[in-house]
Amino acid sequence: MENVSVSLPLDPRQVLALRAGDSVLLTGPLYTGRDAAHRRMVEALNEGRELPFDPKNQLIYYVGPAPASPGHAVGPAGPTTSYRMDAYAPRLMEAGIRGMMGKGKRSGEVVAAMKRFGCVYFGAVGGAAALISRRILKSEVVAWPDLGTEAVHRFWVENLPAVVLIDSLGNNLYESEPPKYRL
Repeated sequence: MENVSVSLPLDPRQVLALRAGDSVLLTGPLYTGRDAAHRRMVEALNEGRELPFDPKNQLIYYVGPAPASPGHAVGPAGPTTSYRMDAYAPRLMEAGIRGMMGKGKRSGEVVAAMKRFGCVYFGAVGGAAALISRRILKSEVVAWPDLGTEAVHRFWVENLPAVVLIDSLGNNLYESEPPKYRL
């Protein structure tokens, strides 16, 4: 299977064309955030305040990168479990986010919002944090430095490998693939 090159920020037409199971290489800027940052983003939106970055067509990677060693943009940067952001994801999609990346299943509410707003969920390989960090060329904190590694960062990535786990139609590898391997 050939990798699909995906430029960031996301092109909504390309998001709609991606299908569950597609292998992609992501290149461009993306944003990071975990639980605490997501809570602050949704609080800001609900209070009518702007986010610290324009969410339109952006991808949020669920990661709290480790501190960088000399010569590297970040330390190990493996995905965190995505369901912890499920309470916040629909509101962020409504604000313009078009992609999320992490690991693990998503709730029915998140999948429904993905279909409604035309979003995609990418899976990064858990356990490959050091390898993933090699695809991150630059990192800067954009908001809430008091959260430490869980602050919102802007990463510039080049050919970061991922897989489409759930597409904008709701096709879901967590549902379609396990039955193929049951004995």
